[in-house]
Parts: sequence; structure tokens; C-alpha cells
Amino acid sequence: MPIATTESLSAKEAIDVLAEQLDDLYDIGAKTLDLDFLRAILTDESLFNVVDALLVAHDDITNKNFEGDIDNSQNITQGPQLLSPLPPVFNSTQEQVRYVNIRKSETEPLGITVKLDEMNDLQVARILQGSLVDKQGMLHVGDVIREVNGFPVATPEQLMELIIDSDPDISLKIIPSFQHFNKSEPVYMKAHFSWDPMKDRLLPCKEAGLPFNDGDILEIVSSDDTNWWQARLAEIDGPVGLVPSSALEEKRKSFVNPDLDYSKSSLFCGLTKKKKKTIKYSSKDSKEYDKADVLIYEEVRRMAPFERPFLVLVGAKGVGRRSLKNRLIKDDPRRFGTPIAHTSRAPRAKEVDGQGYYFTDRETMERDILDNKYVEHGEFNLNLYGTRVDSCWDVVKSRKMCVLDVSPAALKMLKSQEFMPFIVFVAAPSVEALKVMYEEGKHVRGGREEDFIQTVKESAKIEKVFNTYFDKIIVNDNFEDTYLELRRALSEMTAKQQWVPVNWVH
Repeated sequence: MPIATTESLSAKEAIDVLAEQLDDLYDIGAKTLDLDFLRAILTDESLFNVVDALLVAHDDITNKNFEGDIDNSQNITQGPQLLSPLPPVFNSTQEQVRYVNIRKSETEPLGITVKLDEMNDLQVARILQGSLVDKQGMLHVGDVIREVNGFPVATPEQLMELIIDSDPDISLKIIPSFQHFNKSEPVYMKAHFSWDPMKDRLLPCKEAGLPFNDGDILEIVSSDDTNWWQARLAEIDGPVGLVPSSALEEKRKSFVNPDLDYSKSSLFCGLTKKKKKTIKYSSKDSKEYDKADVLIYEEVRRMAPFERPFLVLVGAKGVGRRSLKNRLIKDDPRRFGTPIAHTSRAPRAKEVDGQGYYFTDRETMERDILDNKYVEHGEFNLNLYGTRVDSCWDVVKSRKMCVLDVSPAALKMLKSQEFMPFIVFVAAPSVEALKVMYEEGKHVRGGREEDFIQTVKESAKIEKVFNTYFDKIIVNDNFEDTYLELRRALSEMTAKQQWVPVNWVH
């Protein structure tokens, strides 16, 4: 039988005693095969350290010895000294160093931005999603870079030079940040301007920019940086690049030169930075700065195919929008309809209320206009004319798409979750094209060259001011082609997913 003892034994002594007493276990019924297996474990030098460690850990837990002995023999901070000393309270704290290996690609940039933090440490400021560094997952935002391939680095310029001159394999000595960034739900923005990174003097690295056009949908993958967002084109699974933030574009479009000299940061692209003059500016203090009138990006969501209840045609006078509305209703009266207008004038001979016009008095119309019960209104020959909101909904309730040709000012009311309109801007072609269309009787008004010039000027002004409201722009240089293009756009609504303003979804 094994001998029990109350004398304190070391782990090695306990293992030796157990090994010597294995034969006694045979007498109480232990199998020879099991005893041989246990003896092999206790006598195997390669496994002895594991068993020894388990026994020591067991004793420490039993005796509640959680302090342990601190081994100060290893100094993990050997190497180059810090560029600037840490505050005295941290002098006794040793840095936890980690080494990261990255392999360069001849066709793809690393995809990181660095900066000097408040301690003059070279810190990772941004990692482009989908880049080489992001795919590897070994480097994180906030990490401090100490060395590149054994060479100490102190500035973004030094880091850039060492990266460019290094072999494909790059070894970075870093101080981990241990920051955790939770991935949020994707945010989609419809751009209301075009941008070419190669022409943007404020972008620190042109190659890192993502070009886009007016109307493109961008998936914003990171908006942590105040001035540069990370984004990709939502319609295609393309690369991630930098795009100007809403705040940056608002400042530019309000004719303000912001202080955007990030001289302490750089992308790995070898650009030489120039000092810029600092101009202090705060958009909150500017009375002329109206964010509502400077729509840079519009947050949108993707929705399943559905038919919009309202079709709104907008354009300059004489461009042909009313002819398009009448053609739609004539060709498909079961699908399209238009509301009957109200007027304050007295009915003429043989006019019937509700056929052509609804007749009311001026006082009632003025009161309803103040109560926002009209989509639009106007005055002609001292009489008021207008389209009531409830008349528009009467068309929708009859299971038809309500077609409106309105002035651009009505768009501020119509583009909302209540109406969910599909807004089409019918743009004027050139003066020469308008002349040809007029001569051929193709649904344009005017006749004099001054009329055509005025139509083109008015069309350009409407597009410039109200462009952010439009879902589609069609240049009416040929009425039949314009009509067919409009019908195709309406058919796609029930066949393809649509991007709509985010407040339509919630």
C-alpha cells in the first residue's frame, strides 16, 4: 500500500515517492497496463516538467499563494531609448514590446497612417480597411512603432524612408495599444458632389484617395478621422480609400480655408509636405454658415423594390415637363393620374366643380395655404391657384401613381417620408436643340431665341440649387427618347432595390 506522510515534500520528491509505490497499487487491483502507462509519465524527463508545474500550481492554489516570485532578470526594454522621457510617475513601468512582420506588395500599399502623439511617440493613426495591414490583423490603431528592421524611428518621414528602402519583409517593433474598436453597422452616404483625389491639395496621399461622382453611394467604413473618412463604393465590392468628410467639405464649400496642416502625420506615399498658414475658424460662430443649405452627403438605406406613390417632374418653363406628364396619363391612365387643382376664381359658364378645378373662396385658400395644406400655389389675374395635399392623396388612394409637375420650391415639402416621391429633373438641352424641337413641334414652348436662352439659363440655375433633391436627371433633347427613358426608370422601381433617405426607413 502507498505510504501516507505528513512531512512536507517538494514536487519532485512527491513524484519520486509515487513512482516507487506504483507496484503496491497492483496488489489492490490496478491493471498492469495502466501502471506501466503511469510509470512512463512519471519517469519521462520531457513530461516531468509539466507534471511538476501542475503540482506546484495545485499547492499554490491550495495555500492561496497568489503573489509568486517576480523575476527581474529579464529586461524587455533593451534597445533604443525613448525620444522623450515619460513623466516621473511612469518611470518604473516597463514597456510591453511586440514584433510584427509584414510583407510588402509591389501592387498594393500597406494602408496605414501614422502621427506623432502628445508624447512624441510615432503612433498608428489609421488603418485602411481591406489593406495589407488590415488583412493581417497584427497592427492596430494606437500602436506605437519603435523600430523598423532593427532601426529606430522617430518621425513619419523616417518611417516612410525605411519602408520604401526595405526588402519585401518588414519587421516592426511596436508597443501595443490594447485599444478595442467595436465595428458598427455600415453607414451609406449618397454623394452630392464629384471628387478627384489627384486634384485635392489637402489630401496627404493622392494614391490613398477614392474617386467618386455626384450621385454615387459610398459605404463609410470608418469616420473616426475628423477630415478624412474611409469608404468604398457600395454598388461594387471595391477597395477602401479615403474621401473628404462632411465637415471638411462644408468648410470648403462655405469659402473658408481651414487649418488642415497635418505636418505630424503622413501616409506611406513619399509626398513632401509644405507648411500652411493657420487660419482660425469655427463654423459654429459663423452666422453665414448654414449647414442645411450645404448638403454634402445624404445618409441613405437600401430598400426592396417598390413603386413610389408620387412622381414629381421638375424643370424650367418650356422644357416639356407638362407634356411628359400628359403623355404618361394618356398612355397608361390606369397607372398614372394627376390631382385636380383648386382656385379662388368664380366658375365660368358650363364649368362644373371638380371637373378641371375645385372652386373655393380666397379667404379659405389663404387660410389653408398658411396651414401648409397646399403642395404649391400661385396667383394669376388676382386669383389664387394651387394643388392641395389631400387632392394628391386622393389619386394615390385610387391605386395610381400621382404625377406632379411643380415648381422647384415645392420639393422641400415633397421630399419626405410622408410622400416618398421619385423626383425627375427634366433638363434643358442646348439652345440649338430647343430650336429644332420647337420647329418640329416637339412639345417645347417659346419661339424666339431669347425664350430658348432663358429656358437654358433657368434650367442651369434650378439644377445648381436643387440638385440634391433629384433622383434622376434627363436631358430633353428629344421628346420621344426622354419619354422612353422616363418609362424605363419607372419600371426599374419595381424590379431593382432602391437607395432612399435614411429617415424614410425609420
